[in-house]
Amino acid sequence: MGTKTVDETGVKTDMHKTDEATGTTESTEAAEGTEAATTAETAGRAETDTDGTGTPGDADVTDKSDGTDAAEAGPTGVGQGAGAVVSAALGIVSLTGSWVGTVASARESLMGQLQTSSSSDVGTLIEKGYGNAWQATAMWGGVFALVALVVGVFVLARPAFGAPGRPQAPWIKSVAWAGVALGVIGLLLAVLKYTDVLLALPSTG
Repeated sequence: MGTKTVDETGVKTDMHKTDEATGTTESTEAAEGTEAATTAETAGRAETDTDGTGTPGDADVTDKSDGTDAAEAGPTGVGQGAGAVVSAALGIVSLTGSWVGTVASARESLMGQLQTSSSSDVGTLIEKGYGNAWQATAMWGGVFALVALVVGVFVLARPAFGAPGRPQAPWIKSVAWAGVALGVIGLLLAVLKYTDVLLALPSTG
Protein backbone atom coordinates (compact mmCIF):
# COMPACT_ATOMS: atom_id res chain seq x y z
CA MET A 1 0.00 0.00 0.00
CA GLY A 2 2.86 2.36 0.66
CA THR A 3 4.24 2.07 -2.88
CA LYS A 4 0.83 2.71 -4.42
CA THR A 5 0.33 5.81 -2.29
CA VAL A 6 3.64 7.22 -3.41
CA ASP A 7 2.71 6.66 -7.03
CA GLU A 8 -0.66 8.37 -6.60
CA THR A 9 0.78 11.41 -4.89
CA GLY A 10 2.98 12.17 -7.86
CA VAL A 11 6.31 10.80 -6.73
CA LYS A 12 8.25 9.64 -9.80
CA THR A 13 9.27 6.05 -9.82
CA ASP A 14 12.05 4.45 -11.83
CA MET A 15 9.60 3.45 -14.56
CA HIS A 16 8.47 7.05 -14.96
CA LYS A 17 12.05 8.26 -15.22
CA THR A 18 12.83 5.68 -17.92
CA ASP A 19 9.79 6.72 -20.00
CA GLU A 20 10.71 10.39 -19.79
CA ALA A 21 14.33 9.71 -20.81
CA THR A 22 13.12 7.67 -23.79
CA GLY A 23 10.74 10.46 -24.89
CA THR A 24 13.46 13.09 -24.57
CA THR A 25 15.87 11.01 -26.71
CA GLU A 26 13.24 10.52 -29.41
CA SER A 27 12.47 14.24 -29.49
CA THR A 28 16.19 15.08 -29.83
CA GLU A 29 16.68 12.58 -32.71
CA ALA A 30 13.61 13.94 -34.50
CA ALA A 31 14.90 17.49 -34.16
CA GLU A 32 18.34 16.51 -35.47
CA GLY A 33 16.78 14.68 -38.45
CA THR A 34 14.69 17.73 -39.35
CA GLU A 35 17.73 20.01 -39.09
CA ALA A 36 19.80 17.69 -41.32
CA ALA A 37 17.05 17.59 -43.96
CA THR A 38 16.80 21.39 -43.93
CA THR A 39 20.59 21.73 -44.31
CA ALA A 40 20.66 19.29 -47.26
CA GLU A 41 17.81 21.12 -48.98
CA THR A 42 19.59 24.47 -48.54
CA ALA A 43 22.85 23.08 -49.93
CA GLY A 44 20.98 21.65 -52.93
CA ARG A 45 19.41 25.00 -53.65
CA ALA A 46 22.80 26.71 -53.36
CA GLU A 47 24.32 24.30 -55.89
CA THR A 48 21.38 24.69 -58.25
CA ASP A 49 21.17 28.47 -58.02
CA THR A 50 24.56 29.97 -57.21
CA ASP A 51 23.88 33.62 -58.07
CA GLY A 52 20.37 33.93 -56.71
CA THR A 53 18.90 34.79 -60.12
CA GLY A 54 17.55 31.34 -60.95
CA THR A 55 20.40 30.43 -63.30
CA PRO A 56 21.76 26.96 -62.53
CA GLY A 57 25.43 26.98 -61.67
CA ASP A 58 25.96 23.61 -63.33
CA ALA A 59 24.56 24.98 -66.57
CA ASP A 60 27.14 27.77 -66.56
CA VAL A 61 29.95 25.30 -66.11
CA THR A 62 28.56 23.11 -68.88
CA ASP A 63 28.24 26.05 -71.26
CA LYS A 64 31.81 27.15 -70.59
CA SER A 65 33.21 23.69 -71.07
CA ASP A 66 31.23 23.28 -74.30
CA GLY A 67 32.72 26.51 -75.60
CA THR A 68 36.22 25.32 -74.72
CA ASP A 69 35.64 22.01 -76.45
CA ALA A 70 34.35 23.80 -79.55
CA ALA A 71 37.43 26.01 -79.62
CA GLU A 72 39.72 23.02 -79.28
CA ALA A 73 37.82 21.20 -82.02
CA GLY A 74 38.41 24.06 -84.45
CA PRO A 75 40.91 24.01 -87.32
CA THR A 76 44.34 22.83 -86.20
CA GLY A 77 46.34 24.14 -89.17
CA VAL A 78 47.36 20.71 -90.46
CA GLY A 79 45.94 21.39 -93.92
CA GLN A 80 47.59 24.80 -94.09
CA GLY A 81 50.95 23.30 -93.13
CA ALA A 82 50.61 20.61 -95.80
CA GLY A 83 49.70 23.23 -98.39
CA ALA A 84 52.73 25.33 -97.48
CA VAL A 85 55.06 22.34 -97.87
CA VAL A 86 53.47 21.42 -101.21
CA SER A 87 53.92 24.99 -102.45
CA ALA A 88 57.61 25.02 -101.55
CA ALA A 89 58.16 21.59 -103.13
CA LEU A 90 56.49 22.61 -106.39
CA GLY A 91 58.60 25.77 -106.46
CA ILE A 92 61.77 23.70 -106.21
CA VAL A 93 60.56 21.35 -108.95
CA SER A 94 59.89 24.31 -111.25
CA LEU A 95 63.55 25.35 -110.92
CA THR A 96 65.25 21.94 -111.07
CA GLY A 97 63.01 20.29 -113.63
CA SER A 98 60.49 17.46 -113.46
CA TRP A 99 59.92 14.06 -114.98
CA VAL A 100 56.98 15.43 -116.93
CA GLY A 101 59.13 18.19 -118.43
CA THR A 102 61.84 15.70 -119.38
CA VAL A 103 59.39 13.40 -121.15
CA ALA A 104 57.76 16.32 -122.96
CA SER A 105 61.15 17.58 -124.10
CA ALA A 106 62.18 14.16 -125.42
CA ARG A 107 58.87 13.81 -127.24
CA GLU A 108 59.22 17.17 -128.96
CA SER A 109 62.79 16.33 -129.96
CA LEU A 110 61.68 13.01 -131.50
CA MET A 111 58.83 14.64 -133.39
CA GLY A 112 61.21 17.29 -134.70
CA GLN A 113 63.56 14.63 -136.04
CA LEU A 114 60.68 12.86 -137.77
CA GLN A 115 59.52 16.10 -139.39
CA THR A 116 62.92 16.92 -140.85
CA SER A 117 65.15 15.15 -143.32
CA SER A 118 68.81 15.12 -144.15
CA SER A 119 68.19 17.71 -146.84
CA SER A 120 66.75 20.24 -144.41
CA ASP A 121 68.82 23.29 -143.56
CA VAL A 122 70.64 23.68 -140.26
CA GLY A 123 68.20 26.29 -138.90
CA THR A 124 65.24 23.98 -139.39
CA LEU A 125 67.08 21.07 -137.78
CA ILE A 126 67.95 23.15 -134.71
CA GLU A 127 64.48 24.58 -134.37
CA LYS A 128 62.64 21.28 -134.83
CA GLY A 129 65.09 19.08 -132.96
CA TYR A 130 66.04 21.30 -130.03
CA GLY A 131 64.02 24.52 -130.04
CA ASN A 132 60.64 22.88 -129.51
CA ALA A 133 62.04 20.56 -126.86
CA TRP A 134 63.53 23.52 -124.99
CA GLN A 135 60.21 25.36 -125.09
CA ALA A 136 58.38 22.26 -123.81
CA THR A 137 60.73 22.10 -120.83
CA ALA A 138 60.22 25.80 -120.12
CA MET A 139 56.44 25.46 -120.41
CA TRP A 140 56.19 22.64 -117.88
CA GLY A 141 58.52 24.46 -115.51
CA GLY A 142 56.20 27.46 -115.72
CA VAL A 143 53.18 25.27 -114.99
CA PHE A 144 54.75 23.93 -111.79
CA ALA A 145 55.83 27.44 -110.78
CA LEU A 146 52.33 28.81 -111.31
CA VAL A 147 50.76 26.04 -109.22
CA ALA A 148 53.31 26.66 -106.44
CA LEU A 149 52.48 30.37 -106.51
CA VAL A 150 48.73 29.79 -106.33
CA VAL A 151 48.97 27.25 -103.48
CA GLY A 152 51.31 29.51 -101.49
CA VAL A 153 49.02 32.53 -101.84
CA PHE A 154 46.00 30.42 -100.85
CA VAL A 155 47.74 29.21 -97.67
CA LEU A 156 48.70 32.76 -96.69
CA ALA A 157 45.17 34.05 -97.29
CA ARG A 158 43.41 31.11 -95.61
CA PRO A 159 43.32 32.55 -92.02
CA ALA A 160 41.27 35.52 -93.25
CA PHE A 161 38.43 33.12 -94.14
CA GLY A 162 38.83 30.74 -91.19
CA ALA A 163 38.00 30.87 -87.49
CA PRO A 164 38.76 34.29 -85.98
CA GLY A 165 41.22 34.52 -83.14
CA ARG A 166 43.35 31.58 -84.30
CA PRO A 167 46.64 32.96 -85.63
CA GLN A 168 48.58 31.03 -88.23
CA ALA A 169 51.67 29.21 -87.03
CA PRO A 170 54.93 31.07 -87.88
CA TRP A 171 56.50 28.07 -89.61
CA ILE A 172 53.49 27.76 -91.92
CA LYS A 173 53.88 31.40 -92.96
CA SER A 174 57.60 30.95 -93.55
CA VAL A 175 57.21 27.85 -95.72
CA ALA A 176 54.30 29.39 -97.64
CA TRP A 177 56.28 32.55 -98.36
CA ALA A 178 59.18 30.36 -99.55
CA GLY A 179 56.80 28.58 -101.92
CA VAL A 180 55.50 31.90 -103.25
CA ALA A 181 59.04 33.22 -103.80
CA LEU A 182 60.16 30.05 -105.57
CA GLY A 183 57.02 30.10 -107.69
CA VAL A 184 57.63 33.69 -108.80
CA ILE A 185 61.27 32.95 -109.67
CA GLY A 186 60.38 29.75 -111.51
CA LEU A 187 57.59 31.47 -113.46
CA LEU A 188 59.90 34.31 -114.47
CA LEU A 189 62.63 31.94 -115.65
CA ALA A 190 60.10 29.86 -117.59
CA VAL A 191 58.86 32.93 -119.48
CA LEU A 192 62.41 34.04 -120.27
CA LYS A 193 63.37 30.59 -121.55
CA TYR A 194 60.19 30.13 -123.58
CA THR A 195 60.63 33.48 -125.33
CA ASP A 196 64.34 32.81 -126.04
CA VAL A 197 65.42 35.76 -123.93
CA LEU A 198 67.42 33.44 -121.67
CA LEU A 199 69.64 30.72 -123.18
CA ALA A 200 68.38 31.24 -126.70
CA LEU A 201 69.19 28.83 -129.53
CA PRO A 202 72.36 29.56 -131.51
CA SER A 203 71.92 31.56 -134.68
CA THR A 204 72.75 29.89 -138.02
CA GLY A 205 72.84 33.08 -140.09
